[in-house]
Amino acid sequence: MQLELSHIGPIIPEILLTISALIVLIADLFIKRKETIALMSILTLTGVLLMLRGSSGTTFGGMFVSDGYSIFFKLIFLLNAILTVLISVRYITIENVNLGEYYSLILFSTLGMMIMASAGDLITLYLGLELMALSTYVLAGIIRHDLRSNEGAIKYFLLGGFSSAFLLYGISMTYGLTGTTEIRGIAIYLSEGGFSESRILLLGIVLFAVAFSFKIALVPFHMWAPDAYEGAPTSITAFMSVGPKAAGFAVLGRVFFDAFGGMHLEWSSILIPLSILTMAVGNIVALTQTNIKRMLAYSSIAHAGYAVLGVIAGTDEGLRGMMNYMLIYAFMNIGAFATVIMLRSEGLRGEDITDYEGLAKTHPLLSALMLIFMFSLTGIPPTAGFIGKFYVFMSAIDAGYTWLVVIAVIFSVVSAYFYLRIVMYMYMREPKREVRISTSPALSIALTVTGLATLLIGVFPSVLFWFVS
Repeated sequence: MQLELSHIGPIIPEILLTISALIVLIADLFIKRKETIALMSILTLTGVLLMLRGSSGTTFGGMFVSDGYSIFFKLIFLLNAILTVLISVRYITIENVNLGEYYSLILFSTLGMMIMASAGDLITLYLGLELMALSTYVLAGIIRHDLRSNEGAIKYFLLGGFSSAFLLYGISMTYGLTGTTEIRGIAIYLSEGGFSESRILLLGIVLFAVAFSFKIALVPFHMWAPDAYEGAPTSITAFMSVGPKAAGFAVLGRVFFDAFGGMHLEWSSILIPLSILTMAVGNIVALTQTNIKRMLAYSSIAHAGYAVLGVIAGTDEGLRGMMNYMLIYAFMNIGAFATVIMLRSEGLRGEDITDYEGLAKTHPLLSALMLIFMFSLTGIPPTAGFIGKFYVFMSAIDAGYTWLVVIAVIFSVVSAYFYLRIVMYMYMREPKREVRISTSPALSIALTVTGLATLLIGVFPSVLFWFVS
């Protein structure tokens, strides 16, 4: 098939991002001011974001699909990258990792996520996943003089490679049984009675479930998350907690709904115990954490357990609920990490819960923002977190999983303890030392955007329809 210009339309945003990532990488050799490279990255990401609406279509023989589903997730990826760059400008200087490749790796990782979301073929999915993963491994360990960063990156790399092996085994087994790696082709095979002929396809679904569970940190495949989140630069922890997780959910929905939609009963029976375990372990272990980044790591694990309820529901409403949850989670989680970054200075890491003692008396505005993010992560109205949980829980109830939602609500109540404990430290303790915040215009913009979005979606949920229109 001859490639024509019209065939390139759906992939133009990815092409532009690829070229820009290479330019940013090379520009580091000639531009001394890293703030300029950060500005180039933001302009690139914003330009790609604006191009999404006109990029619908299918190309490369169905291997790349740009539809409403993938565009929504690409919006999350690009917003995540823009906010990450904004919170990084000042922070990486303090951490002494002011390297030009830092920004290009963020762009390459985002590119991998975008390819994953648009994958119409399992091979395309794998290529996008590896591009995202390899870039994120390097970012997690980019503080080369920090042993925590090195340890977290190694664990992330080893377990990430382990999950990739599961994915490849799943792809090879599915191909051997169906004769195709095209997602639509697998669905056609099943609709023609292929499942009744070969029950061994269940093993392929199990392998896919394990691989995707690693990426979104479902228990018991979460082992890498706490150490990787704690050791990585805080800006990259924010990036990892949103982008790769959303990408994992994007391919989970794409593969299970589009390829194995006719086997909902089988794959939902796999995801249900994983969801319960994830909510339980994430929330219970977070109760004992005093390191904020580690606590937010277990919080991220728990939120994956909530979001997967939308996939378990197996309905369009459930899928939309999961998508909305990921968008809301991006704003409130990056906002929380941005607050941690603002407390990072030469003499203070801002990672221990005692660093927040009496913060409301010395920095009332920053404390108010942290309160909003903690309320939202808990799911307290009128914040966006409540709306996200409401949509996901209602979709599960409508699908007949009321008992599962009851379990989720119970663990949401449990989570209130470790989220509101931070609020208690800020508002009900006396400051024991002077806390000097490390601010910058870029960081202030990121906090303003995330704070307003968290409140605005909570008060006016219809704003979510603007993102998908």
